[in-house]
Amino acid sequence: MPDALGPALATAQEPPGGRRAPQGDRVAPPSEYALPPLPYAYDALEPHIDAQTMRIHHDKHHAGYVAGLNAALKKLAEIRSTGDYSNIQQLSRLLAFHAGGYFNHIVFWNNMAPENKGGGGRAQGALGHAIARDFGGVKKFREHFTAAATSVEGNGWGVLGYHPALRRLVVMTMMNQQDLVTTGLVPLLMCDVWEHAYYLKYQNRRADYINAWWNVVNWENVQERYDARCEARDSDGCMASARNM
Repeated sequence: MPDALGPALATAQEPPGGRRAPQGDRVAPPSEYALPPLPYAYDALEPHIDAQTMRIHHDKHHAGYVAGLNAALKKLAEIRSTGDYSNIQQLSRLLAFHAGGYFNHIVFWNNMAPENKGGGGRAQGALGHAIARDFGGVKKFREHFTAAATSVEGNGWGVLGYHPALRRLVVMTMMNQQDLVTTGLVPLLMCDVWEHAYYLKYQNRRADYINAWWNVVNWENVQERYDARCEARDSDGCMASARNM
């Protein structure tokens, strides 16, 4: 995923095949990216998200972004070798799109869990305090996020993120897999509102899908992502602000 979504802070599964880097990054990138497995069974999110949708979404759509990411990286390596950059604009767009699809879905899968087995409920602890501070309470946050995600034009995502420069949580909408998100935003919670995420069960009733999706939001995972961003970063205002509530 592009830097706009803070891949180093993703707390998602590390790509398979990563190699130890002698310096710099803890794990060097793999020679080729692979489709991460779902963290639960296809039918685990029933009745809110059906098994057939999950199977197609993961095995076809997410897999397609992985293949597109690998193809874009391969083509970019080729043009660096040849020095022919005549196609650089298209390849740059393809890299952003498919890297976004690869990363966004890793966050999305891990942001969910079966209802009453980690899914549902509400944010607690420092994250809960931050939501109250920045949105005026859980109810207002949920209304804001739901309205924003429902209003995405065409395909895209609803995103709750932390922005270190703004020192606050913000809700943003993403078009496609990468557009309209502010550089530096660290994603904490992402709701996929591409039609392939809900159409088999909900058809054109996107708002019904989003309202059902809240029942499987894994707030423990969202909290872990927030804590990972805020750990030892009081200068950014994360934990210090929460403690002062």
